[in-house]
Amino acid sequence: MPINIPSTLPAAKILESENIFVMYEERAMSQDIRPLRVLILNLMPKKIETETQLLRVIGNTPIQVDIELLQVSTHQSKNTPAEHLLKFYKTFDQVQDQKFDAMIITGAPIEQMPFEAVDYWPELCQIMAWSKSHVYSTLHICWGAQAGLYFHYGIPKYQLPEKMFGVFPHYVLDPRHVLVRGFDELFYVPHSRHTGIHPEDIDAVPELTTLVSSPIAGPHIVATPGCRQIFVTGHWEYDRDTLANEYFRDRDQGLSIQLPYHYFPDNDPSRSPIFRWRSHANLFFSNWLNYVVYEDTPFNLEHLKDHGA
Repeated sequence: MPINIPSTLPAAKILESENIFVMYEERAMSQDIRPLRVLILNLMPKKIETETQLLRVIGNTPIQVDIELLQVSTHQSKNTPAEHLLKFYKTFDQVQDQKFDAMIITGAPIEQMPFEAVDYWPELCQIMAWSKSHVYSTLHICWGAQAGLYFHYGIPKYQLPEKMFGVFPHYVLDPRHVLVRGFDELFYVPHSRHTGIHPEDIDAVPELTTLVSSPIAGPHIVATPGCRQIFVTGHWEYDRDTLANEYFRDRDQGLSIQLPYHYFPDNDPSRSPIFRWRSHANLFFSNWLNYVVYEDTPFNLEHLKDHGA
């Protein structure tokens, strides 16, 4: 089933060329069904790139989805054209009276800063608190996962001795959980971050369960009962070349950057990376939207109840 987005969104033509099922707003208005309402809080600097990546994996699910793009108003983006933000993005004051089936809070390349030092931290806290009563299931990604675990449960992040950078092996810890239905026992996920969370901090919170972990990258998928809050430390949504672009950017700027782990064939950066996480990325988003959101969200979103955290 399609994702419903404006026909002029830059991601639209890219997704159409990849045979991702896109339905434009004009056609969606004539459909006699209730699509899922998904809010994407995009905190990444290159918003067009991130929204395209997320729409790609959402668009491979069997559910019709209406997308609303959200930006914080207390931070000025320097890497996305202002006209794009004005045309396609809302601010929190424009959506705070609405309810949504699901929300995605993206990562941001600011993990080495204390949370409270981030200029939009108070606004983000307001949005995360609001999500408990206005969103059925919220998916936090990378820094967004660290921020969510800190805000909701007081779990800190820790500086890593070196950047967690590459594509790492992961193992399912709870194979009966709906989020990992159909997963292989061993699979790979990209990570790119300077900080991490300790598994013992998660284990100390009764409401949290670690569903997937990596012996190198640590906890990967953490969820509350009913998956009302989901925290994912890696980047399922990354394209084949996302880590390569980051590596070459830092290398060309003379910054200290190691080769991404298990990424370039034979560790040769002149060779194209192997896209080894795509199938599980699509499966994860499909499981989330189908088994968690579509099956459990009230048909009338006004009946959505505050679930706390």
